Amino acid sequence: MVSADEMQFHLEACEHGLEVQKGTNLLLDDDGKPKRTGTVWTASAHIITAIIGSGVLSLAWGVARLGWIVGVTTLVVFSGITLYNSSLLADCYRSPETGKRNYTYMEAVKNNLGGKMYIACGMVQYANLYGMIIGYTITASISMAAIQKSDCFHKRGHEASCSVSNNPYMIGLGILEIFLSQIPNFHKLSMLSIVAAIMSFSYSSIGMGLAFAKVISGKGERTTLTGVEVGINLSAAEKTWRMFRAFGDIAFAYTYSQILIEIQDTLRSQPSENKVMKKANIMGVFTTTTFYMMCGCFGYAAFGDNAPGNLLTGFGFYEPFWLVDMANICIVVHLVGAYQVFSQPLFSAFESWAIWMWPNSKFVTEEHLISIGGSAKYRFSTSFLRLIWRTLFVVLATVLAMAMPFFNDILALLGALGYWPLTVYFPIQMYIAQKKVGRWSSRWIALQLINFICLLVAAAAACGSVQGLSKDLNAFKPFKVED
Repeated sequence: MVSADEMQFHLEACEHGLEVQKGTNLLLDDDGKPKRTGTVWTASAHIITAIIGSGVLSLAWGVARLGWIVGVTTLVVFSGITLYNSSLLADCYRSPETGKRNYTYMEAVKNNLGGKMYIACGMVQYANLYGMIIGYTITASISMAAIQKSDCFHKRGHEASCSVSNNPYMIGLGILEIFLSQIPNFHKLSMLSIVAAIMSFSYSSIGMGLAFAKVISGKGERTTLTGVEVGINLSAAEKTWRMFRAFGDIAFAYTYSQILIEIQDTLRSQPSENKVMKKANIMGVFTTTTFYMMCGCFGYAAFGDNAPGNLLTGFGFYEPFWLVDMANICIVVHLVGAYQVFSQPLFSAFESWAIWMWPNSKFVTEEHLISIGGSAKYRFSTSFLRLIWRTLFVVLATVLAMAMPFFNDILALLGALGYWPLTVYFPIQMYIAQKKVGRWSSRWIALQLINFICLLVAAAAACGSVQGLSKDLNAFKPFKVED
């Protein structure tokens, strides 16, 4: 039997994600961990990589469902809420009394709100992270298949039947991620995140530019202040459900708080991490919102009520085909990096638990040097545990993505359920506990009002996602080949 004290120690070790290193002469921080080298620029790159997924290209669909007034207002409001709560969360990185660092989001919750909240946070966070990984596998494969379709349409005409299976692309992506998953920890992802951030700017700019070109050419379609209108093809109830789903899509597009503490833990200790992180939050959220507004608004202006779910893979644009192909390549490269950004907290948690359970096991702790290429051109070190477990992790995510090609709807549900607790509830409650904000004071009431409003929006978005998911389940066929 494991005692309560041992279990508590295990949970803390699991969250610390300490990498076992033997015989190293690395410069160390004051807590014995390798010295951090992150800056405001690397943190901003991590944030942009995490926030701007290919979902930015679906915002035109969301704005079309909500209309100009509600759509634009929703983008601005969620941007403000995300930035404000991210600033609150940045202050929770260190304990005010001791100055002790919280290495992960879950550890910050545990030290500020207690063990029960810690467990609840872990369940939501890890489910959300793994759901996003599966969703990224699906989305990246759709973009890869779209490249093949684009070339087919260019050669055979826009009305040609260009059926493509996404499954081979999912398998290929899984093989690549198996190799990338051997990157030891979050601190080694800076270059990958910078490349991914550049890619996100690239495909967002291409989608935005193509939509803008259509608008200024005079080919833009009719738009309204209230969005898609109720009529013969759309009932009032269905419009309401779609509006709820649009709220969920926009809320999910701003979700990155579940890895904010992990990003902050890469920053060097001077200047103060929370000040640097707040600057990175402003840069990341402002940049993201700018692209979201332009892609969503230009896309709606270009296509009106017929805005596709994805400007680049939904074939709102066919020509120039090479530019559409380039944008989809950028999406794939970005999602390859984002996959690793969201995987590392899961990798760290399991491996730290294994080290705690079997500290003397060579299978778990011993590092082995692996060489690839002639004359050992490429070298990296790994343990047998890391090699086998991370490979199985990627294989399972790939199989689930292939088995449930409609998983994007499940992902939207996870986003609706995860946005409120991870981005709003836990940061607000930790801030209240840390700053000892008095109950029923003006600040306490304002914070709880934000909390309650976001809960209502998340509940509505979840209901909309469930309604859309029910339609997919009626036609569910495991490992279905996508056309």
